[in-house]
Amino acid sequence: MSLDLEVDALRKVPLFRGIDETKLRLLAFISDRIGFQPGEHLCEQGEEGDTAFIILKGEADVQVRSNGQDQTVAIARQHSIVGEIAILCDVPRTATLVARTDMDVLSVSKDDFLKLLKEFPDMSLEVMRTLAQRLERTTRDLAAARSGEAAA
Repeated sequence: MSLDLEVDALRKVPLFRGIDETKLRLLAFISDRIGFQPGEHLCEQGEEGDTAFIILKGEADVQVRSNGQDQTVAIARQHSIVGEIAILCDVPRTATLVARTDMDVLSVSKDDFLKLLKEFPDMSLEVMRTLAQRLERTTRDLAAARSGEAAA
């Protein structure tokens, strides 16, 4: 994938909507492009998070280990960013990402990602919005699961 195609793909990521093309080119240039085959792991729950992933093409299962078994809790799709929680919070990865399809991703290092957030406050706000939406969804799902347990 050429730099121009990567910039076009980044433009479709909601997190980068307000970022001008020059800065998107910089992001694409400082990122590593990695391909994954179905079944390959992008990252593992519990490991140190030193990169975030921007999905340019493909899908990945977001799996969480519970009671010794991996459960798919979401699907990460094209034009989304994943893995940023470990970077922002300095906590181990909260989930394992497993490629469902052939994937192309941009891997952004922790240092570069944090520099981008400092330089572009609009991006920081969008990251907070994305994380808040995930937290709300998780809270809603947990409440629904608990109410189902109570009814059983």
